[in-house]
Amino acid sequence: MADENDLTRPDTMHDRSSTVPVELTDDLVRIGGFGTRFLLRDPAVRNAYALIEHTLMPGLLGAPPHRHANEDEVSYVLEGELTVWRDGALSIARPGSMIVKPQGEWHTFWNAGSEPVRFLEIISPPGFAEYFRELGALIREAGRPDPQRIGALASRYGLEFDFPKMGQLLGEHRLRLG
Repeated sequence: MADENDLTRPDTMHDRSSTVPVELTDDLVRIGGFGTRFLLRDPAVRNAYALIEHTLMPGLLGAPPHRHANEDEVSYVLEGELTVWRDGALSIARPGSMIVKPQGEWHTFWNAGSEPVRFLEIISPPGFAEYFRELGALIREAGRPDPQRIGALASRYGLEFDFPKMGQLLGEHRLRLG
């Protein structure tokens, strides 16, 4: 029997012409090939940070290039290779590597490898971690991403996207949006 919390299940892949599969539980959000597991919630650490685990399937961009008005993020790779674009510079993080993404810095990430990548993400302050849960609920309700509703959600969280850069990165690196 498959573990319903396994973020690397093959059924996370989908055809972009159909609806986007979304799974939501108390501790897990899976949108297509991008998974988020909530490991440590803010009350446990006096609202200092959130700790989540992301999994991203091969060939997928995890998010459009974006920047946070309020949060710093630190990614620590557990399995696979995570490619990170930060203000135009590329880095590849392997297991045991850490990448810091300070607030206000444009960044995105993807899995250019052939295996799923799994990494921990520390978010400080922690409120942004709930964005993933709300995003999953929006996409599940609509059946696919609704740019206006996602834009409103992003705005509430102080998140800004660079969609022209996303198109460029998708083409240059032969990726699909996760």
